[in-house]
Amino acid sequence: MLWGLGKLLTLLFWLVVLANLLTPFVLPLHMLVNVAGGLLGILHLLEALLCYRSLRGRAHPWLDRLKIILFGVFHLQTIPAITAPKASHA
Repeated sequence: MLWGLGKLLTLLFWLVVLANLLTPFVLPLHMLVNVAGGLLGILHLLEALLCYRSLRGRAHPWLDRLKIILFGVFHLQTIPAITAPKASHA
């Protein structure tokens, strides 16, 4: 439930950034929202690049990468961890 709330708040933030691009807010707030949106976008792109190889075995890796770009760590936490095969002790 916590990760879903994080995704919802992140989506709300992206909607605020989009609204700011379409109709700019007052001057100091306009620049702050643009900078925060740019920094968050760069951070999410880095997360998607760092997780590029680990998503190869997933059913829809490009959809997961898109969700990482939109939601960042909130989507990463909902992906089940890949379990390593157990070593045989023969």
